[in-house]
Amino acid sequence: MIDRIGPTRRPNARARGYHQWRSLLFMHWPVSVETLRRLTPASLDLDLFDGVAYAGIVPFAMRGVRPRWWPNGLSFQFLETNVRIYVVHDGRPGVYFLSLEAASSLAVWTAKTFWSLPYFRADMSVARQGDVMQYHSRRRHGGVQHDVTFRIGEALAPTDPASLEFFFLERYFLFVEHAGKLHAGQVHHAPYPAHRADVLEIHDDLLTAAGLTAATNSLAATEPRAATESSLRDRPPAFAHYSPGVDVEVFDLHEV
Repeated sequence: MIDRIGPTRRPNARARGYHQWRSLLFMHWPVSVETLRRLTPASLDLDLFDGVAYAGIVPFAMRGVRPRWWPNGLSFQFLETNVRIYVVHDGRPGVYFLSLEAASSLAVWTAKTFWSLPYFRADMSVARQGDVMQYHSRRRHGGVQHDVTFRIGEALAPTDPASLEFFFLERYFLFVEHAGKLHAGQVHHAPYPAHRADVLEIHDDLLTAAGLTAATNSLAATEPRAATESSLRDRPPAFAHYSPGVDVEVFDLHEV
């Protein structure tokens, strides 16, 4: 049984640090279950929605990044883009990151050293004109690139826990293999204020670089070997959502 409500509650613990996540674009593609199982630790189960597996790319701005003891006036800010898939451990749904790009050498070093997260240093930019935004990212080593232009659409009502939007957006646990063992980290924030988003143009190497392939028929979830795998490069997302952002409390990793 998957508990989708419990993780939304603030843990009874002291936060390790604070973030402000701003101008988030959530893009999702149906992907091959067989491929995901090869990329996911054996200790994690895949989290499917109506039998379909999804991968997400989320570009956004990190503001106010600081440990608990660091003054807010000296907090850090940088752009980030992550490639994520959805998993479950012991009934708790969360995310497993296949890659993360960041426009901060310090952020990359810290996350790789202390969290064992697969971060890459990238040159990144964001531009906005009215309701149209553009994110750009290019990995410094290897040249893996992501460019997306999108229009912010209408605001959505608060998401129902059974909805696809809740499945995509409301994720409060991350799972990572750290020091040879599976660990979980938790965040807490208010539910995302969400909008529809219309992707106008996209060039993406991140999904392919992460080893992901498309699910091209309805048998992909239940009979993965029957699915024909194909490239996701430059393919528009099946779903796209935007959020202006949330203020986040970050809690310690712990072994699970």
